[in-house]
Amino acid sequence: MAMDSHLRALEAEAIAILREARACFARPVLLYSIGKDSSVLYHLAKKAFAPTKLPMPMLHVDTTYKFKDMIAFRDELVARDGVELLTATNDKALAEGINPFDFDASTYTFAMKTVPLRQAIDAHGFDVAIGGARRDEERSRAKERVFSLREPGHVWDPRSQRPEFFGLYNTRLQPGATMRCFPLSNWTELDIWRYILAQALPVVPLYFAKERPVVRRNGQFIVVDDERFQLLPGEQVETALVRFRTLGCYPLSAAIEAPATSVEDIILELLATKTSERVGRIIDHVGSSMEDKKREGYF
Repeated sequence: MAMDSHLRALEAEAIAILREARACFARPVLLYSIGKDSSVLYHLAKKAFAPTKLPMPMLHVDTTYKFKDMIAFRDELVARDGVELLTATNDKALAEGINPFDFDASTYTFAMKTVPLRQAIDAHGFDVAIGGARRDEERSRAKERVFSLREPGHVWDPRSQRPEFFGLYNTRLQPGATMRCFPLSNWTELDIWRYILAQALPVVPLYFAKERPVVRRNGQFIVVDDERFQLLPGEQVETALVRFRTLGCYPLSAAIEAPATSVEDIILELLATKTSERVGRIIDHVGSSMEDKKREGYF
């Protein structure tokens, strides 16, 4: 598939933002969640700084509950490209037994995602964390600027974000503050998949339909990815042809029944669907709101 003018414009904007982040900050980091958006962001970052190596480390917040296929994909990328990948895990919370089965999604997300991200940013002195979030994903993310200020303590206040007119960004920081940067802000889920097709980018195979062991829970398909999965009374493991539109920790990411086995199939499917990709993200729909999670420092 050839790049059309729309994709070329999105690519150029994202590359310009990545270069701006590198130029304006002393210690940038590229967040890597292993999903489709991270794959596109990583590819754009390589383009932005070619022919030199990526001028910043990558950071993966590892909850230890990601899908096995995700970790394998991550490790293959590191081995193939030789990137500097840092991992952040809340070992204290793990020792206390925090897990996505026995604790509510808000408690788990704060302990295993928000806290280690904040700790890693502080420990390494990162002043800007660059991630693949998009405005079309969720309401609170639509409030983010391209350069989104985090007050000291990693606090996000959506009412105090700086205006961004005509692609002009205010990147100044007061002591203790940091910045989050979102080069894919103006992309949509369909844009992501069309770009993946145009650039022939590899993605985690979980995005493609396959017969997988699942449990039907609250009207959703939860894939049983390893022996730690805890069945509720009356639940049984069955096999279903499912795929994922969004990926996270496996007990909190619901699959969809869909036959798409190629990027072309996914694009055709998206052209006909009217539901958000994040309907399968259980953390979005239980406990505290996504905006409250983001105010605490969640990405």
